[in-house]
Amino acid sequence: MTEDRPAVLTETDGDIWRITLDRPETGNALTPALAAELAAALAARPERTRVVLLLANGPRFCVGGDVRSFAGADDPGAFVGQLAHDWHEVVRTVLSCPVPVVAGVQGAVAGAGVGLVGACDLVVCARTTTIRPAYGAIGFSPDGGTSWALARSLGAPRALDLMLTNGSLTAAEAHLTGLVARLVEDDELRAATEQVAREIAAGPIRAMVRTRALVRGAATRTFGEQLDDEAQLIAESAADPEGREGVRAFVEKRAPDFRSAR
Repeated sequence: MTEDRPAVLTETDGDIWRITLDRPETGNALTPALAAELAAALAARPERTRVVLLLANGPRFCVGGDVRSFAGADDPGAFVGQLAHDWHEVVRTVLSCPVPVVAGVQGAVAGAGVGLVGACDLVVCARTTTIRPAYGAIGFSPDGGTSWALARSLGAPRALDLMLTNGSLTAAEAHLTGLVARLVEDDELRAATEQVAREIAAGPIRAMVRTRALVRGAATRTFGEQLDDEAQLIAESAADPEGREGVRAFVEKRAPDFRSAR
C-alpha cells in the first residue's frame, strides 16, 4: 500500500453513507491507519444520511490485526494496547451511531473484525464466510468487543469453546446463533446488503435507534427495568415527528413518509 492511498473509502449514495475498507491485499487487516480512517469516516457521516453501510473490498472482510506490525514493534505491549484503544473507540462509535449501521461481510472475519461485526445493527453475510476469533493462535486474549459479541450470540460455554480451541464458525453457524442476521449467496452479497440498507433508510430512523437501545440493553436489565424503558421510549416515539407521521399515514391509509418527518 502506498503512503497516499487511503485505507477506507467513503461515499454518499442518497440516504446511505457508504464506508468501505480498502486494504484488500492485506485482508483489510487492522492497522493504526485503518483504525484512524474508519473513526474519521464514521465521524464524517453527513447529517442528512439515514444509514451507515459498512463494506470491504477484496475476498476477505477483515482478518483482524496486522500481526506483522505486532512482530516489528519495539514495545509490543504498548503498540497493541494503543491499537486496541483506538479500535475500541471505533466500536463504541458504531454502537452509539445516531443512525442504523448495516454491514455486508465476506470471506474471512477474524480477530477484531469479529467485534466490529458484533457492534453493527444488521449484518448480511456471504454463505462461504468463515468467522474465527484467532487470538489464541498468536497467544493473545480478545479485544475489539469480540468476547462481548461472541458471548452475547453463542452464550459463555460455546464462546469459550470457540476461543479456547482456536475454532471457527461457518456462516450458517453464525446465522443460527444470531451473530449475523442474514445469509446470502456470495455473488449476491453487495446487492442484498445495499437493498437492506435502502429499506432501513426509508423507515423511522429515530424509532429504530430507540429499538436498538432496548434490544442491546435487554440482557443486562430486569424485566421491570425493561418495561420502564419501553414505556419511556415509546412515549418519545409517539411525540416524535416520525411517530406522528406514522400514525397519520395509518389513519389516512397511505404509506408513511418518514424521510420528511424531521
